[in-house]
Amino acid sequence: MTSELRPRTAVVNAPLWGGRARDWADIQEGQCRSVYVAAFDRLRLSPGCEHLDAGCGAGMAAQLSAGRGASVRGLDASPNLLAIAQERVPSAAFLLGELEALPYADHTFDLVTGFNSFQYAGNPGIALSEAKRVAKPGGQVLIVTWGTPEGMEAASLIRVLGPLMPPPPPGAPGPFALSDEPALRAFAIGAGLEPLEVFDVPSPWHYADLSTALRGLLSSGVAARAAAHSGEDAVNAAHSRVLEPYRQPDGSYTIGASYRCLTARA
Repeated sequence: MTSELRPRTAVVNAPLWGGRARDWADIQEGQCRSVYVAAFDRLRLSPGCEHLDAGCGAGMAAQLSAGRGASVRGLDASPNLLAIAQERVPSAAFLLGELEALPYADHTFDLVTGFNSFQYAGNPGIALSEAKRVAKPGGQVLIVTWGTPEGMEAASLIRVLGPLMPPPPPGAPGPFALSDEPALRAFAIGAGLEPLEVFDVPSPWHYADLSTALRGLLSSGVAARAAAHSGEDAVNAAHSRVLEPYRQPDGSYTIGASYRCLTARA
């Protein structure tokens, strides 16, 4: 791992994912709550588990884990998100850092989770290898990514940002690159993990009104990148067009979304 790589993820992602930290915490992060719950149920998370949430965001997953009696630590690139995580889980230890250079000793954790985080690292393969390094031998590593885009309503909200983004680097993977099960299993194997079970969790997005939806959607790092390139008005207009078919009679919005989870053994 080069010294140039180490600061890249945090330098790039911190302002993108932390610029609207409260909107992320209050609106968008909760859209994945059912994924956290289903994953912890599947993993049989129990009291005393040493759990690292890598790319912990505003700490909702850490909060749910701590509520089950786990000893939780979290790492993220955004100071703004980490401040909210610490508010939510005062007993947990949260650190600012790089997914590609986790500041923990080898074989520390019973469980390492990456809820939509590893794929956003500057080098996802190194990030997942680091997760494997800090997991205890035989410990569990969880990778969560987007579900398959075919038939997923939320995929349209992701795709609409494509034309508003700066050109990606040559060969850069798309947002659904790991949604393919063989690719996801190969990703785990490449990091030295033993892939076990793949399961999908539906987690529809709900917004009370259009204003709330636009605030939540704009709080993601991907939308922030699009807004920096094409302008916030363009992003809101694109999101508004795609949202319109999902408007309910009461003015709320419900959009189908699903996530793919892989459990692996370190």
